[in-house]
Amino acid sequence: MAFENQEEIISAVYNDLKKPRFEVMTTELAMFFEDVDLTLEHLDEWVKPRSVAKPNMLVWGMDKIERVPQPYGVMLIIVPWNYPIQLSLVPLVGAIAAGNCVIIKPSEIGTHSEKLLAELIPKYLDQSAFAVVTGGVPEIQDLLSNQFDHILYTGSTAVGKIIMAAAAKHLTPVTLELGGKSPCIIDATADMYVAARRVAFGKLINSGQSCIAPDYVLIEKNAEQKFIDQYRKVVISMLGENPQQSDSYARIINTRHFDRIAKLMEKGETVFGGEMDRDDLYIAPTVVRNISLNDPVMQEEIFGPVLPILTFNKIDEALDIVNDREKPLALYVFSKQKKMVDYVRDNTSSGGFTANDTMTHAACNTLPFGGVGPSGIGGYHGKHSFEAFSHLKPCLKKYPGLEKLNDVRIAPYDKKKLSTVCWFLGYPTSLNSSHLYSKIIKFLGIGFFIAALAVLAKKYF
Repeated sequence: MAFENQEEIISAVYNDLKKPRFEVMTTELAMFFEDVDLTLEHLDEWVKPRSVAKPNMLVWGMDKIERVPQPYGVMLIIVPWNYPIQLSLVPLVGAIAAGNCVIIKPSEIGTHSEKLLAELIPKYLDQSAFAVVTGGVPEIQDLLSNQFDHILYTGSTAVGKIIMAAAAKHLTPVTLELGGKSPCIIDATADMYVAARRVAFGKLINSGQSCIAPDYVLIEKNAEQKFIDQYRKVVISMLGENPQQSDSYARIINTRHFDRIAKLMEKGETVFGGEMDRDDLYIAPTVVRNISLNDPVMQEEIFGPVLPILTFNKIDEALDIVNDREKPLALYVFSKQKKMVDYVRDNTSSGGFTANDTMTHAACNTLPFGGVGPSGIGGYHGKHSFEAFSHLKPCLKKYPGLEKLNDVRIAPYDKKKLSTVCWFLGYPTSLNSSHLYSKIIKFLGIGFFIAALAVLAKKYF
């Protein structure tokens, strides 16, 4: 479907966002193809029952214990407008692999992508199992009034709360991929050219309309000007002196979002960029400094090409700013010091973490992609999609023989039965001895299991 209709997909996304061909192919289609390849290669393995450890061989030695993947049933995937193809098709791979039926609700804001998905999916997939529902808020509300077996929503935290409340009425499990203000911490040891280039990559791809774009920079004070100078040079090398004329730069999705971003730029000192053209939905790559934490640009996710810069003297000052806010979907740090990178990682909480780059952790499909707290619930990509959209049913197959051994757990109870059961379970006789005693019982259980197998083998073979 996607391969045969690449040109139609590229055209549709371009018409919605003026997203360059390069970005559509690398951030929309390539991630989908990679997940398909990974899933086809490993699906036979993923669907198999998974054996689990037997905690006590005396109790479970003769039994089969495993987890069996099963589909949830009917899934609802609610897709945003910023990556309409990737965020429809990548989770669809995992949902199909897990055996689910799926209803996809693309965003009505990206009208060309919505229309194309509504045409292609029924054409290539079984219409009794897969469907696309188009429309706006009324259609979503109608969908959410129905009971689904799992819901995946990608979008804002505010709408995520509405989705979760609707799901709660049916006790439907959810995967929520939300957003937030993803910080980028830079210390003075970082290579400022590399940091500026990689921050610009993450900030300007799709004109900043990415849920894991670096939202703001926290930089060591004595490195601030050097970073700004490098960022300016990098942007010019990427997009030219006038980015509006570049064919490598997308546009803001609509006038409502344009006006929202423009309003965020009213406070602070614009040291680079700042040009806007509402008719073209163009906002230049922009750097703003001398802002306060109470300014509008620091109060909501920017979702645009505006980069606020704040400074710190000691790393704990930066971490206090990050930790006083809601947990972000991503956190980035640039430093040549391993101790610094590890310190930031271990003393913050975020959905994902990347050192010395931005955004790329989401492209690694052996890592789950997801948030924490207000930035999301659950994660997917690659095998993690299969896991997220499957119920891993716990299964126990008891050995049908040796029924006499079960006398100790059957009423009527007495002290002797209780004593025997406690011995089988490794029940502690004191707090100091419990760990060792449990190990001894488990060790004896292995011996018992081997002996039982020997007896059975002698009797039946």
